[in-house]
Amino acid sequence: MEFDVSQFMDQLQNFVVTYGTKVVGAILTLIIGLWIIGRIVKALSRLFDKKDYDPSVESFLLSIVSIGFKILLILAVAGMFGIETTSFIAVFSALAFAVGLALQGNLANFASGILILIFKFYKVGDFVEAAGKSGTVREIKIFHTVLQSLDNSIIIVPNGQVTSNPIQNFTALGKRRHDLTVGIGYDDDIDKAKGIIQEVAENLPNVDKEEGVDIFVKELADSSVNFAVRFVLKNEDFWPAYKQFFEQIKKQLDANEVSIPYPQMDVHVDQV
Repeated sequence: MEFDVSQFMDQLQNFVVTYGTKVVGAILTLIIGLWIIGRIVKALSRLFDKKDYDPSVESFLLSIVSIGFKILLILAVAGMFGIETTSFIAVFSALAFAVGLALQGNLANFASGILILIFKFYKVGDFVEAAGKSGTVREIKIFHTVLQSLDNSIIIVPNGQVTSNPIQNFTALGKRRHDLTVGIGYDDDIDKAKGIIQEVAENLPNVDKEEGVDIFVKELADSSVNFAVRFVLKNEDFWPAYKQFFEQIKKQLDANEVSIPYPQMDVHVDQV
């Protein structure tokens, strides 16, 4: 079979006439569309920088915006060639709906993870109570937050549970306040005991002098007079001060003959 050059040229000419304008238009649309998407992404990036968003959040959100606009651009270019895009959109929507139903729990955790990163409810290193669990934040993942508890165990909390419950951030302000209790016997001098407690608390290293030390009788308990002791320290000094305070209190109260009550039972025997 011989190749018919004239017939081929006629077909090529018809193709160029029919689709040439569309091809050029599609190429221009693709180039201009990609340029516009790039400008939008850069503008959003500058906006995120001004708002001081976390870099990992910024990168994630920008990638979603970029991919979304590029998908729309491809659909628009396909429509220029007469390709029916409604069927593609319908299939994609049905698929997205089915996946959403199957992963609705993870999607909620995902959305909550984005909220945590954007609004900075806490950051790595903070000591928090979230969803009823307490610990130091070690990692903030898209689906969950990793806490390290005081007993050095790891707690993984789904982000959906975090944002649907109260969050207490103990270290967000850079300082923490101790609310401690010291009990003495009813026969002891409360002014003397208060002076000893005051001296021990004020001599702890790194106690915030501006905040001062607050000591008062808060309770007349069954077997003791209980003092409330409050003082403020930087986050890094919180636990060392806690350990040192009670050790020094015991030593100083013993040295000054102030009793520390403990549970006891008095038994009275009546002679018949």
